[in-house]
Amino acid sequence: MKIPLREGERLDDLMRSGRAIIQNQNEFCFSMDSVLIAHFPKFKKNARVIDLGTGTGVIPLLIADDVKEICAVELNSRMADLARRNVELNGLSEKISVVEGDYRKHRELFKAESFDAAIANPPYTPITDGEANKISGIARARHEFTATLEDVVTAARYVLKFHGAFYMIHLAARLCEIVDALHRHQMEMKRLRLIQPKAGRDANLIMLEAVVGANVGNLKILPPLIVHNDDGSYTEEIYKIYNG
Repeated sequence: MKIPLREGERLDDLMRSGRAIIQNQNEFCFSMDSVLIAHFPKFKKNARVIDLGTGTGVIPLLIADDVKEICAVELNSRMADLARRNVELNGLSEKISVVEGDYRKHRELFKAESFDAAIANPPYTPITDGEANKISGIARARHEFTATLEDVVTAARYVLKFHGAFYMIHLAARLCEIVDALHRHQMEMKRLRLIQPKAGRDANLIMLEAVVGANVGNLKILPPLIVHNDDGSYTEEIYKIYNG
């Protein structure tokens, strides 16, 4: 299906099941983070999944073959509109629904414990006193203006069934905060993978799987994911992820 592009928009190949995505270069475009977290989960085929903060809908488009149903939640009306158009463009309207709304108001939007899995690539960076007025444009999307770490964990716990799984990518430097937030909301981490920009460098990101009602312990720490070779090119694993 062809959907006319609007001013400032471009069409990108997702390298997955022939799918494409419309993005607006003047808005926040998806990054590698979204692609990586979309390939991290181990979904059941009949899973009902919620994407908390879908943006243009890239994660639902990438995981659509692996699950039964996806609800994509987005606060920004322009991004929600793009997500809807991307779902229509790829003929996935029967599998992916886009809900324009604030997942901090999860009790108004959804029934409790109604999803098998939740996935999120949330804003990473806390906002310190006096910093808010210095951050503008696209950079605001990576700071906790609209949702904090606590907000996304709270929403995930509310929507997830008992033994449901939560998948998230976040800053490695905030791991202690993440573990604490998960534990306070009856979720325990079961898989963890560190992401390093290059071999020998400190990890800057993590991907995690946490399970509602799981016992503490038995955490599986996977080998680190290395993004770049020494010469700056992508590693073989990154190429494999992007090429499905």
